[in-house]
Amino acid sequence: MKSGSTVRDSLLTVLAPAVWGSTYLVTTELLPPDRPLLASVVRALPAGLILVALGRALPQGIWWWRAIVLGVLNIGAFFYFLFVAAYHLPGGVAALVMSVQPMIVLVLGVGLLGARIKSIHIVACVMGAVGVGLLVLQPNAGLDLIGVLAGLAGAASMASGLVLTKRWGRPEGVGVPTFTGWQLTVGGSVLLPFMLFGEGLPDSITTENVSGFLYLSVIGALLAYAVWFRGIGKLPALAVSFLSFASPLAATVLGYLVLGQSLSPLQLVGAATVVAAVIIAQPIRTRRAAARSTVKPTQPV
Repeated sequence: MKSGSTVRDSLLTVLAPAVWGSTYLVTTELLPPDRPLLASVVRALPAGLILVALGRALPQGIWWWRAIVLGVLNIGAFFYFLFVAAYHLPGGVAALVMSVQPMIVLVLGVGLLGARIKSIHIVACVMGAVGVGLLVLQPNAGLDLIGVLAGLAGAASMASGLVLTKRWGRPEGVGVPTFTGWQLTVGGSVLLPFMLFGEGLPDSITTENVSGFLYLSVIGALLAYAVWFRGIGKLPALAVSFLSFASPLAATVLGYLVLGQSLSPLQLVGAATVVAAVIIAQPIRTRRAAARSTVKPTQPV
């Protein structure tokens, strides 16, 4: 893997969690209150059906149950827990709880991907957690047990889905948009009956609600997940998981720009620490290693 290509893949993939960082703002400002299942279904199902229709391909053989597993982990369960956390916790606190995802990927990667835990990975995990803590925790930050448990469950779901996606790859001949559509459709379909019988539909939908749903479905799901799954195919699982730290960073920046929240010196230090953690976790080869890979042996082996 060329280092230049790796940098480009990382920069493109990080756009997905950066977009997801806006979920907290959109949920609290534009969506109907206390409707995590409705938000999850509307975000996933329409985008998934569009991608499946455009791709004109359904899973075959073993990929039926794999698509179901990945759709539940990456989309259905993750969306639900994400929105529950967003409704019960301030955006920054929810992002902090979800930031344990790289640590879960680190452990799962050993058993499922044959990865090795390196000291630099542990350092990056600690730096990322500390950075997110400095970035989002405030003296008046509220903690809610349901929100915290939902955030941890969402992080575990997403981490498991990421590792399994890396392990299984994609079926031959199936593009990233279609692969994304399968999972969005499964995730939305699994949540649909729970939404209809558990929450029901709101009495009314405002123009703000519609704009929020459109944003989450088109930008936050259709486009962002296509970029995310492409990145999983191009980069190591752990490197992709560290890119998720862009989510709390984006949430904090949006709070500053849109809601007029202030940024303290500690938050700026936290932001710099998060960026440093993401950078050192990326698989960029050194020049010496790249040069060795291009040297041809002069004698038969």
